[in-house]
Amino acid sequence: MNHDSQEGVPLTGNVTMGVVRVGDTVRRPAMPWSASVDALLAHFREVGFEGAPQALGYDEAGRQVLSFSEGFVDPDPSDLDISRLTEVGRVIRRLHDASSAYIPPAETVWNVAIAPDREDLICHHDLAPWNLVRTANKLTFIDWDGAGPGSRLWDLAYAAHGFVPLSPNAPFSDEVAGQRLAALVQGYGLGQEERGRLVDMLGPRIRSMYELLRSGHEASTQPWSRLWNEGHATLWLADAVYVEGMRSSWATVLGTSTDSTC
Repeated sequence: MNHDSQEGVPLTGNVTMGVVRVGDTVRRPAMPWSASVDALLAHFREVGFEGAPQALGYDEAGRQVLSFSEGFVDPDPSDLDISRLTEVGRVIRRLHDASSAYIPPAETVWNVAIAPDREDLICHHDLAPWNLVRTANKLTFIDWDGAGPGSRLWDLAYAAHGFVPLSPNAPFSDEVAGQRLAALVQGYGLGQEERGRLVDMLGPRIRSMYELLRSGHEASTQPWSRLWNEGHATLWLADAVYVEGMRSSWATVLGTSTDSTC
C-alpha cells in the first residue's frame, strides 16, 4: 500500500527520531525490523486484539505507515486510578494472549535492546505510560519498534515500574504504590506462583535498563549514551535500589511468600 509522502507534524520521543503524524497516520523511518513489526500488528488484527496500531504499508518516501491513535498520552501515570490500572493489566494480558498465538516467519528480524529472561512470545518491551494512548473507553499501546522475543513476566515487570510507578520519587506513599501494583497484577490475572516470580523479577528488570544505558555510554552507542548523559541512568538505578529494598512489601501486597525465586 502506498501513501503520499507529506512532511507531517513531528512526534517527539527519546529513542526513534523522524517520526511524524500525517493526517490520521503515523510515518516512521523504515528499519530492518519494520516488516516484522508490521506482520505482528497484522496478526493482532486477525485475532481481534485492538490495543495496538494498524500497519498500513509504506509511503512514497519509504516510511512505515501506521494508523494514528487519537487520545491522551502522558509519561505521568498519576491520572490512572485503581480501576484504570486494573484495565491496563487486562489489556496487557490480552496483548500477551494474542501474541502467544503468533509464530514469526524464519526471516523475522527484531530490535530487542536488552536480552530477556526467556523467549516465550513476542513482547512489546516498553509497556509504559509514555506509550499508552488513553481515551475514556479504549487503551492503545503504541511504538512497537522494540518488539521481540521475551516473557510475560519480563514485559509485565517493566510495565509495573512505569504504571505504578515503582520509584522513591513517586507521588504516592509506599502503601498506595502497593495497592496500585496489586491492581495492575489483578487485572492481568497472575496466579500466586507467577506473582512470586514477578516480585523477584521487578528489581532485575529495572536494573537491566540502568545496565543498558551504562554499557551504551561506555561504548558511545546512541541513543543510550545520550540518555545516560541526560541523567536517565541515575533514575533507573535509584528505582532498582528502591524496588529491591521493598521486595517483602511487594510480596505481601501480592499475597505471595517472600522466599520465592525466579
